[in-house]
Amino acid sequence: MIAAPPAKIDTRVLTKVAWRLFPFLLLLYIVSFLDRINVSFAALQMNKDLGFSDSVFGFGAGIFFLGYSVFGVPSNILIERFGARRIISTIMVIWGCITVCMCLVHSATSFYVLRFLLGIAEAGFFPGMIYYLTLWFPKKEHGLAVARFMTAIPIAGVLGSLLASVALSANGFFGLAGWQLLFIASGIPAIILGIIAFFYLTDGPAQAKWLSDDERSVLVDLLAADSVKNQGAASGKLESFLQPIKSPYVWFFALLYFTMTLGMYGFQLWLPQIIHGFGNLSNSQTALLAAIPAILQAFGMNVVGRHSDKTGERRGHLAASALLAGFSLVLSGLSHNPWLGLTALCAASFGIWGTVGPFWAMPTSRLTRTEAAVGIGLINSVGNLGGFAGPYVVGLISTATHGKPNSFMYGLFAMALSLCMSAALAMLYKPGQSSPSFPESSST
Repeated sequence: MIAAPPAKIDTRVLTKVAWRLFPFLLLLYIVSFLDRINVSFAALQMNKDLGFSDSVFGFGAGIFFLGYSVFGVPSNILIERFGARRIISTIMVIWGCITVCMCLVHSATSFYVLRFLLGIAEAGFFPGMIYYLTLWFPKKEHGLAVARFMTAIPIAGVLGSLLASVALSANGFFGLAGWQLLFIASGIPAIILGIIAFFYLTDGPAQAKWLSDDERSVLVDLLAADSVKNQGAASGKLESFLQPIKSPYVWFFALLYFTMTLGMYGFQLWLPQIIHGFGNLSNSQTALLAAIPAILQAFGMNVVGRHSDKTGERRGHLAASALLAGFSLVLSGLSHNPWLGLTALCAASFGIWGTVGPFWAMPTSRLTRTEAAVGIGLINSVGNLGGFAGPYVVGLISTATHGKPNSFMYGLFAMALSLCMSAALAMLYKPGQSSPSFPESSST
């Protein structure tokens, strides 16, 4: 019998690992993102029941990202200290319990506190997942691995719409409001899956009993070789880790990501209420219609991301997607036809999520392995503060214009302005330069 070439053996083993891990990890991320956005659907009933103004809801929806950003680095430290499997399992159970407790919200203060705690609990999940993938796949496979993982976002949007439609229509079941049932129904899966994750996930290839001895040996050797190959880039003095913090290049991308997430989460967390304002729609009908823009998220991520990868061009793809989103948000705000408004929101959803792939390809292509550890973390933490600013700004504007026709119009304009800034900043980036192309920057 002729032995298979090493490359084919490696591919076969990695394929087996992918089939073992990705379906479950994808399910975990779907639940994570669902628990992040379920408040947007709950608000259709909750705001009226509890007397929340738009500014109160906007602040509470966005404060999640303050906890998420501030506790991102401490969560990474815990993951490295105790292992991704234990931390992922633990934080899933914790955030599931917090989500269930959201059904007990009775005041603005309790709303703020629980959303902030939820952000803290979820802060370690995404970086924990990314770290966990590095334990199983060599560096050249990381891009595809993360791309597969990120497909959970649009799936969560669709499932969230369907779940919300059922929960909100069951208003009064067991004496609970529909928004309370929604929090319970979306929090329990996180608790259950968190417990399952502790037993299903494996700390690393060496402990994987679901691999044969030969397969474990091949995978361990493959990862060891990859580690040695990148050892020089991974090692360095303290200065090499601090260098990204002093880099205008890293802060430039943090600012760019901030403008993107301001529009992204302002759109995501207000979408059901914007759609509800189009006409005489029930809460469950509104939730179902919100699934349509979520489907366009998937198209935006895949179509723009694949074409950007194929051509190798990044900033133009990002700028065009951001401008499409900005123009569509303005069109939706000006439209008096509900179907034209919804169509414009779908186009905005395509554009907003079309920016994600090209964006992350830009800094990751420039940062070394050592710089990436700090640089990408900093970009993600600072940029996600836009997730706080977006919902809060829309809420403030809506409250200030309450009673006027189409009170969300000006909030849509604010998000459009932020996305136009994203496009402008993206075009300042010049590949091959040590920093963005501000007048004082020089080419390398």
